[in-house]
Amino acid sequence: MKALCEKYNVLCIADEVQTGFGRTGKLMGYEHDGAKPDILVLAKSISGGVTPVSGIVANDDVMMQVGPGDHGSTYGGNPLGMAVAKRAVEVLIGEGMVENSDKMGAYLLEKNRAMKSDLIKDVRGRGLLQGIEFKHDLKVDGNDMAKIMFKNGIITKATHDYCVRLSPSLVITKDEIDEAHTIIEKSLRQLEELNAQRS
Repeated sequence: MKALCEKYNVLCIADEVQTGFGRTGKLMGYEHDGAKPDILVLAKSISGGVTPVSGIVANDDVMMQVGPGDHGSTYGGNPLGMAVAKRAVEVLIGEGMVENSDKMGAYLLEKNRAMKSDLIKDVRGRGLLQGIEFKHDLKVDGNDMAKIMFKNGIITKATHDYCVRLSPSLVITKDEIDEAHTIIEKSLRQLEELNAQRS
């Protein structure tokens, strides 16, 4: 995509709202592929969940095109929001949360991939953003798994019906992953039972 953008002189814009600030085991998700975009769209984790903040980061070629009066924003330049975002990013980097996401993400992915079930189609992820995808021809789906996991003590959600997203805190420990994975495996067995009942 980046090569095509460069070939046709089109801006490459990466949406890092979900994947930025350590979630994938790198500070920004695009770093896994080494294709630096012209603009990054940022939000959510930029403030550590303390206050709503969003923004963009762009290269000089883009930013120097914006002059006084060219851009307006209802909440732009909020001093409190900017102070919170600055401190949240400092803590994220200073306390090694990106590195922890990479390390604990690899551990979680290994545990997820080791699970055996005829219901599972795929297990994938980067850092602490992972998905367990279920086969599409079952009598159960990711929504059923999310409901079972909720009853067992883990809050998650299905994405596109067939996949359960796992995105734990960036400060999660190995012991917490082990505890959570016991619940995930228990929930998977219950999902298998539900699928059998509905078949």
